Amino acid sequence: MKIMAINAGSSTLKWKLFEMPEKKTIASGMIDRLGSPKSVFKLKYNGEKFEREEAIESNEIAVLSVLDALKDRDIIQRFEDIVAFGHRVVAGGEEFKKSEIVTEENLDKILQLSEYAPLHNKIEAYYIDVFKKLVPKAIQVAVFDSSFFADIPEVNYLYSVDLDNYKEFKARRYGAHGTSHRYIAQRLNELVDGGIEDKNVIVMHLGSGASISAIKHGKAFDISMGFTPLSGITMSTRSGDIDVSILPYLMKKLGLTDIDDMIEILNHKSGLLGISGVSADMRDIEAVQDTNDRAKLALDIFRNRIVKYIGSYIAEMGGVDVLAFTAGVGENSPEVREDILDSFNYLGVKIDTENNKLRGKEVRITTDDSKIAAYTVPTDEELMIAQDTYGFAELLNK
Repeated sequence: MKIMAINAGSSTLKWKLFEMPEKKTIASGMIDRLGSPKSVFKLKYNGEKFEREEAIESNEIAVLSVLDALKDRDIIQRFEDIVAFGHRVVAGGEEFKKSEIVTEENLDKILQLSEYAPLHNKIEAYYIDVFKKLVPKAIQVAVFDSSFFADIPEVNYLYSVDLDNYKEFKARRYGAHGTSHRYIAQRLNELVDGGIEDKNVIVMHLGSGASISAIKHGKAFDISMGFTPLSGITMSTRSGDIDVSILPYLMKKLGLTDIDDMIEILNHKSGLLGISGVSADMRDIEAVQDTNDRAKLALDIFRNRIVKYIGSYIAEMGGVDVLAFTAGVGENSPEVREDILDSFNYLGVKIDTENNKLRGKEVRITTDDSKIAAYTVPTDEELMIAQDTYGFAELLNK
């Protein structure tokens, strides 16, 4: 059964085509700079990589480009060969505590939840609609980033504002990256001796967007991202946690009158980019940290915020047994991993230097006698999406 996992952004469309239940990746690819006359179309299939530049100026054309490319290479004979499409949706609010088939009613709810993820939900809902129109017989499934954190303890999801604001408007911590954190938790349950059902785990999803979760006895316990994906640790272009009083202060100083302009700055012109003045890409910043004070400061702040969150979660859970690094930076920066782990030497963390040098590998990066086990675990959100989607497709096709 062919299942396609979709991860859509405002200017990107990432996808993977799986054969299920074998969990075999048949093909994968992405469209970058979508909307530009020079969009980049990438496809991986059968060990080969294809790339071309073309004008892809709408979401519908993007979807057709992907489906047509699969037909042109005989990966599928017709669009309907893909039985189901699974879509990453960032915000599920309290409406969606698990993945769901997308009905018209659910699609409307996803759009209404755009207030919780204004940069994500609208575009994700639009793509769902496009796929529904182009492949009407296929099942469309929404896999929510926030659902893994839907049942964290009340003390961790409530903000210290008037409780009526939560009861009436559902203003609370929702978290994001839950599909990734859920996947890492499942892998750790297989990798860690004895599983993680009786252990305290901290997962660091360190990519362009970054989040840290506390997982207690196999279930989500706390998450750094909050009402939207803007809060938490310092990210590539997002500020992470700040004193909200800085918003009106900076708006006055910058001559801004629209709060959305300030939110735009915090989402796209802050974080590593804003501090370093060099780049939003960790690789660029690491390359000049020895000669650029702002770059070094950006790295120091990034690591500092991560260590603070880990420390608070250790205290909150009463200890930690397992640490895990994932996503672009977490999987590929030995320097970042080493700096973070070194901060917990006092708890008996001992780094396996050789294993920690490996990039993008699933491996334990602490020694056998380390009191806390640490792992690098490449995430696979697309597989998680495909598995959830396959569950619905199998049920409906029986």
